[in-house]
Amino acid sequence: MGPQSTPDLSTQASSLSLSTVAVIGLGTMGTGIAEVLTRAGREVIGIDTDEAAARHAVSALESATARAVQRERLTERERQDALARFRTFTDLQAAADADLVIEVVPEDYELKRQVFAALDAVVRPDTILATGTNALSVTRLAADSQRPERVLGLHFFNPAPAMKLVEVVSSVLTAPTAVAAVTELARDLGKDPIAVGDRPGFVADGLLFGYLNQAAAMYEAKYATREDIDAAMRLGCGLPMGPLALLDLIGVDTARTVLEAMYAESQDRLHAPAPILGQLAEAGLTGRKAGRGFYTYDAPGSATVVPDAESPTAADEPAGGRTVTGVGVAGSGTMASGIAEVFAKAGYKVVLAARSLEKAEKAKARIAKSLGRSVDKGRMSAETRDTALAAITPAGSLDAFADVDLAVEAVAEDLAVKQELFKTLDKVCKPGAVLATTTSSLPVVACARATSRPQDVIGMHFFNPAPAMKLVEVVRTVLTADDVHATVRAVCTKVRKHPVDCGDRAGFIVNALLFPYLNNAIKMVEEHYATLDDIDAAMKLGGGYPMGPFELLDVVGLDVSLAIEKVLHAEFRDPGLAPAPLLEHLVAAGCLGRKTGRGFREYARR
Repeated sequence: MGPQSTPDLSTQASSLSLSTVAVIGLGTMGTGIAEVLTRAGREVIGIDTDEAAARHAVSALESATARAVQRERLTERERQDALARFRTFTDLQAAADADLVIEVVPEDYELKRQVFAALDAVVRPDTILATGTNALSVTRLAADSQRPERVLGLHFFNPAPAMKLVEVVSSVLTAPTAVAAVTELARDLGKDPIAVGDRPGFVADGLLFGYLNQAAAMYEAKYATREDIDAAMRLGCGLPMGPLALLDLIGVDTARTVLEAMYAESQDRLHAPAPILGQLAEAGLTGRKAGRGFYTYDAPGSATVVPDAESPTAADEPAGGRTVTGVGVAGSGTMASGIAEVFAKAGYKVVLAARSLEKAEKAKARIAKSLGRSVDKGRMSAETRDTALAAITPAGSLDAFADVDLAVEAVAEDLAVKQELFKTLDKVCKPGAVLATTTSSLPVVACARATSRPQDVIGMHFFNPAPAMKLVEVVRTVLTADDVHATVRAVCTKVRKHPVDCGDRAGFIVNALLFPYLNNAIKMVEEHYATLDDIDAAMKLGGGYPMGPFELLDVVGLDVSLAIEKVLHAEFRDPGLAPAPLLEHLVAAGCLGRKTGRGFREYARR
């Protein structure tokens, strides 16, 4: 069949109501998109060559709308109307009357090309064709189509009914009016559309999959357990899921496909799929859908994790720790006072030492305010507050640490400063005292070597604000004694923190995964691929992140972020970890984020 004549999209696409939509591929994503469309009043033609998939889609829509009625989000009449608007077929010919076709078949270019070629012979000349790909070239699909100006990308996020983000992807061939019509539809569906150009991963997945890949490589290198990697990113960054659990949800094979496409374009080694992704995919261990991936599930398609050979048990918890009743905290800043508060609330006697007694007393006053807020909010009794405050003794010298069982330094992130402090702790603290550093980026072993007892030195990386954040990264050096490790894990549990074990290398778990992601977001802006606002929106709405990358960078401080990026780059020597020039320029200009009133954004001065 020869090409049909093509009408002028500049007049027709803008007037399209897109009231009838065909969804091709009724897997999880296709079914979710169909639910969103039917509930928004659209007629939906569901097409899948597998009759069982079509039946399952109908059943899933019935169940989802029934739950919505139970939760009083739909009336029974609205439910029945929505169900009546969904019809399923096994033949692409059913798409003949569609105003918009959304293709969500598996991520295989040839399969998608065949679908688009078949649609060319079926749909009306003014019908818009959208691909749901997140990895393959929209431009190539458009170029292979008979009418490339009506082909675009429409990337929903899973689960489609819940996730607000939709990426509307234009190729250089796409008519602007087609983009406008689909963008208007996305808004009508209650979604937040962002317009992006055609490159693998677009915005959200372009940032997300690099991070997931690094997490897989970290696990493969046996740097940390899967449970610790996932807990670290959930508790340290507030993410809804850990990266390895998320890879299982997405599909290990899908992640590998996306990363292959990203690497082919970027040639950035951070995008080269970690070998373990290929090994799991080739073995058919593709995640939840297979019943096993990084974790094991009680059945294919289940979200319930069941114990396997790698699951931690009570027997894995180290035993034989030292007794800790008195704790010394060195420093007078936010972290030091927060850590002292944590220990005092847990019943430890705390010595809070600063460079002067006045500074130490100011730090204690800050703790008093913090505890007072807890009392005001009903989280703590006045009696408990008074007991905690009474447990803290301010001091103007480290000599006050003579009797502590655990000394924790929380001074400036400067190796020379920390090494001097550890030399003093070595002289002051009694034999057998555990000496801990809260560094987030410096080598713990360099602090340990400043003492005559490196076996007693360990990292305890608390997160800010220490009273609220549940995570502590417990960092062993090659010299740390087993009983010191056991002691610190037991102390973490007593102060109601979640310890994760990691080795002494730059960034530990959280920063080693977080800051390359932040750096890549900056590179996206440098390349004019997307705006700050679109990137922040994409990660919050599409990834469930509590803050977008630029919001977070401005909160952390651009100078702090740059320092960590430099440490990571120096240690791993990967060109992809080199700090983005824009970050260096902003720091050089004194634009350090919220604390200076300007970073990536401007802030009102307090």
